[in-house]
Amino acid sequence: MTFQTDHVGLNVSDLDRSKDFYLKVFGFEIFGESDQPDRRYAFLGLDGKLVLTLWQQSEGSFATGLPGLHHLSFQVPDIEAVRQAETVIRGLGATLHHDGVVPHGEGASSGGVFFEDPDGIRLEIFAPSGADERPAPTTGAPTCGFF
Repeated sequence: MTFQTDHVGLNVSDLDRSKDFYLKVFGFEIFGESDQPDRRYAFLGLDGKLVLTLWQQSEGSFATGLPGLHHLSFQVPDIEAVRQAETVIRGLGATLHHDGVVPHGEGASSGGVFFEDPDGIRLEIFAPSGADERPAPTTGAPTCGFF
């Protein structure tokens, strides 16, 4: 047997706000959605592939201190795509960690931006190379592990 990650489902507190955020930051398309008051959701993806499902069935914000999802990471082809995403993220006023593009660790060329969605869910957009212009923000540990 082999396994491959398919789409990821996230609970959100405000579907319209989250849908707008993910469409703007990632350029996703809406594959399907429901506006039924007690069953609101949206299916988002790219190039015919479902990537993310948003389910409006939570309150409050993401609890980083509880077991569960640590962060959700998306790879893009190059560092320029990361910088473009950073511009959008800053324009939306989202929480941005490490003040911009940083490498994954000491001496690494891979890296990206680390930020939060409107519910505080931690996200990463990275490229395999080109992020080594700045020092790693965390010494002796992966950047994506501590933000």
